[in-house]
Amino acid sequence: QAQLVESGGGSAPAGGSLRLSCAASVYTGPTFCMGWFRQAPGKEREGVATIDQHGSTKYVDSVMGRFTISKDKAKNTLYLQMNSLKPEDSAMYYCAALARYPCAGAMWLDSPADSTYWGQGTQVTVSS
Repeated sequence: QAQLVESGGGSAPAGGSLRLSCAASVYTGPTFCMGWFRQAPGKEREGVATIDQHGSTKYVDSVMGRFTISKDKAKNTLYLQMNSLKPEDSAMYYCAALARYPCAGAMWLDSPADSTYWGQGTQVTVSS
């Protein structure tokens, strides 16, 4: 059983930046692909970005060029660097792990329910 703990959320002005972190309690290594999802009030959870076992990344169109997903294998930590934030980026952000190989990250973005493990979420609020 993996535990995922997010941190780094908070408030930022439009155009600002935040970096989210997700620490895994156990080594997720080659078994898992990792991803970030978000859910705004009254909306369904949606995929933001995924990174597979080889470091290949996928992004939802709305964050392309603004967000960057990365992972530090030595620290077993996943990151999401968010730049040029917009008010519509405001949501609860969740770290997730998926035990699947190959990852098919683009498919995972469209199917959050496929996830094997979830973190508890961290709130991001962007003011206009």
